[in-house]
Amino acid sequence: MEKPVKTKAVLFNNTVLRDGHQSMAATRMTTPQMLPAAPILDGMGFHGLETWGGATIDSCLRYLNENPFDRLRALKKAAPKTPQLMLLRGQNIVQYASFADDIVEAFVKCTCDAGMDILRIFDALNDIRNLTTAIRAVKRLGKHARGELCYTISPVHTVDNFVRMGVELEKLGCDSIAIKDMSGILQPQIAHRLVSDLKARVGVPITLHTHDTAGLGAASYLAAIEAGVDAVEVSIVPFANGTAQPDTQRMLALLEGHPRCPSFDPVKLSGLRTYFEGVYKELQKFTSPANERVDSDILIYQVPGGMLSNFRTQLQEQGMAEKFDDVVKEIPVVREALGWVPLVTPTSQIVGTQAMMNVKFGRWKMICQPAQDIALGKYGRTPGPIDPTVLAQVERQTGKKPITDRPADLLPPGLEKVRAECVAKGLPGDDETAVLYAMFPQQVEALIKGGGAATAPAASAAPTAAPAAAPVATPSAAPKPAAKSGPGRHMVITLQGQRHEVRVEELES
Repeated sequence: MEKPVKTKAVLFNNTVLRDGHQSMAATRMTTPQMLPAAPILDGMGFHGLETWGGATIDSCLRYLNENPFDRLRALKKAAPKTPQLMLLRGQNIVQYASFADDIVEAFVKCTCDAGMDILRIFDALNDIRNLTTAIRAVKRLGKHARGELCYTISPVHTVDNFVRMGVELEKLGCDSIAIKDMSGILQPQIAHRLVSDLKARVGVPITLHTHDTAGLGAASYLAAIEAGVDAVEVSIVPFANGTAQPDTQRMLALLEGHPRCPSFDPVKLSGLRTYFEGVYKELQKFTSPANERVDSDILIYQVPGGMLSNFRTQLQEQGMAEKFDDVVKEIPVVREALGWVPLVTPTSQIVGTQAMMNVKFGRWKMICQPAQDIALGKYGRTPGPIDPTVLAQVERQTGKKPITDRPADLLPPGLEKVRAECVAKGLPGDDETAVLYAMFPQQVEALIKGGGAATAPAASAAPTAAPAAAPVATPSAAPKPAAKSGPGRHMVITLQGQRHEVRVEELES
């Protein structure tokens, strides 16, 4: 007779090749830096290795001059035994805007064909309508669809609501469900209750994903393990703890003597730690001691670990490093005004950008295009209402009213148009090129035609330095006539390589 889950060893997924370095080193680990460790990780007995998705695809193209699909194939070849995981932003794929259904479906097929096994599918607003296309595409291909509940704390987010969402995800066909605690704010007692209630209502496995930013991660894992969670996600020092996932060795020590403690080779774990310490040193321009420490203020600001790592780098490049605390304190103000959106890509970057602009230019003096789009429903249904004053300002500036449809329903099929544009530019017309071009046109053209921003280091056992980041968030006046929607002046800011139109308008105090 099979043992009950509460006495089975808990499964460990390892995130060092994706979320570990995204959270601790601004997503700058290169494929050659990963490959020496991949076969060792593959033989350790992890339930899964997270290797792709999230910001890694953007980073490959923008900073490392790598083809992300080539990275996936290389990692699959180097670690063929262990299922590999990726993070997919639902209808946003791995970008910030919604894409047409046929582009989402093509991306999923390319990803699965290149070797991906488990797709972690989430929506930044927890709007199930934005998950259905990706989930169904994964299921059609016979791969594992893991539906994610983006955990956050607000007056409109309750355990009961999260459980109801879990039930809906199971009905959509998800093979498993995960609690995605991107900010590391899930408290142990809530973790125990949430896992217990989900286990009582759904019949698929449950995974908990957290960060240790507030020092709660390991304790919440222990509570979830007691409640019967099937799997938790861990990393490897120095790409662990702090803004990343709890360290594997640390979790093993905490579970020693527990009936659900898994078994891993301590010698191999120690060797991996030594190897990744070398990689960490090579990426030191993207690391920060602030990412390594416990920060209980995160319980107030709820900023995800991956965002903190990148945000410090971006503010420094913007010449606003000394304004970090002010910007972080502004984030809850922006979040509430935008309907209590969870802070996870892309909403975390949008809220962070708007908070930066509020600090730099004055509160709501400038509203960036993506924040306007959240208010107008273009990202989906927000968990709570938009602040009426902010919404009125957005409507006045844009001349538009909010939509209530699923955003992708308003988008015509786009794959063939993108394919034709690729061919017209002398690029390949295959699906891989087309789906990447749909999201990152300039970067894909630079990569394929040569002359990209940087050249990835050649594969070797020794870690090598990643290229420097491009300047971020540089406001510049655009010589563009004022739009008809109202007074003010247009500006364009570039954030993480993305151009956003904004309107600056002097408001009465």
